[in-house]
Amino acid sequence: MKVPISKRLLCCAAQVPMGARVADIGADHGYLSIELLRSGRAVFAHASELRQQPLQKAMENAEKFAVSDRMRFSQADGLQAVDPEQVDTLICAGMGGDLIARIIEDCPWVRDEKYTLILQPQSSGNDLRRRLGELGFGIEAEALVEDGGFLYQVLRVRYGHPMELSPGQQYVSPALLQSGDPLLPAYFQRIEASLQTAVEGISKAASPRAHLSYYETALQQVREMRQNYDKRAEHP
Repeated sequence: MKVPISKRLLCCAAQVPMGARVADIGADHGYLSIELLRSGRAVFAHASELRQQPLQKAMENAEKFAVSDRMRFSQADGLQAVDPEQVDTLICAGMGGDLIARIIEDCPWVRDEKYTLILQPQSSGNDLRRRLGELGFGIEAEALVEDGGFLYQVLRVRYGHPMELSPGQQYVSPALLQSGDPLLPAYFQRIEASLQTAVEGISKAASPRAHLSYYETALQQVREMRQNYDKRAEHP
């Protein structure tokens, strides 16, 4: 019986180290943890959910796919119920980048290089990348996945070796740029259009333009990155 898991979550799963002991934060239906256990990529999974109804569904699914004996379930906010000695890989997927940053900031024990963090922001990816650097984390790898007409980013992060990212790099990180991901051209197009809209909107607003310089700089840098990327693609 195949686990009905999305391409977005499969991309997250692909970043998990083999033999991992996983904490899946905001586990929802539990399919990611179940897939990791059934594939052998994980040997243990702690599914944590803030809401009772999806947590109950995750427990039912774990029974259905015969992996509940290798899982723990908790109803909690963020990493509050996770035992740091039981896990080595932490996954936050399907939530805003600002919320992911808050979960990491509120949990001091994750600031240890022994933990691998797999992060998939639904929004505010630029804010998440910036905050990760401020908290001392470095982005080891980044991948793109198209699912349901949307492009999602999946980051593999570890404490140590942080990099101060420019405004443009907060949208297209060095790790993503170096990945050669086949979806990069489409991602560049989407990010450039989004930044252009932000610049035009702020420029027309009557309120103070405190963030205009940031978005203008980000747009210019992303355009430069895209041009250099296109040149390399034309002349490998």
